[in-house]
Amino acid sequence: MQNETIIAGFGGQGVLFAGKLLAHAGLHAGNEVTWLPSYGPEMRGGTANCTVIISDGEIGSPQVRNPKAVIVLNQPSLDKYEALVQSGGYLIINSSLVNRKAQRKDIHVITIPGSEDAEALGDKRLTNMVMLGGLVQNTGFVPFQSVEAALKKESSEKQLKLLELNLKALRKGAEYSEK
Repeated sequence: MQNETIIAGFGGQGVLFAGKLLAHAGLHAGNEVTWLPSYGPEMRGGTANCTVIISDGEIGSPQVRNPKAVIVLNQPSLDKYEALVQSGGYLIINSSLVNRKAQRKDIHVITIPGSEDAEALGDKRLTNMVMLGGLVQNTGFVPFQSVEAALKKESSEKQLKLLELNLKALRKGAEYSEK
């Protein structure tokens, strides 16, 4: 089993943190992982994405052309990555910031109002966790408990004060499934 995921959005949306957390969850579950970030020179507002591969065997390359799953946090990311998802794969869309539906019929599409849910939980910075919860619950790439354990273990001291909110956000995202 080898599962490739791309998480894409604007800088400042927590794209890299969500990817790193997914990679740590894969390690927690006993798998081999790679995490490959890519971002522009801008601190906030520029493009950012990362690729996470979780495998029960050796990983040949951290680069992926056709991922099994993509989380898109904004419209430009949907425009860029929708066509790349493997047939039968998963496209997780932040419908709060995307103004169109997915056009492909050969993939699983999960739409989540991630930004709205994050704001309802009290902090728009939780959008990445809402979306990650939707990915994990729908794909089964890693056990949900591994993501929760990785979040607890990998949170910095600054992030610990948001731990309970992050866990709530993950669980909120897990409530969504393909419609």
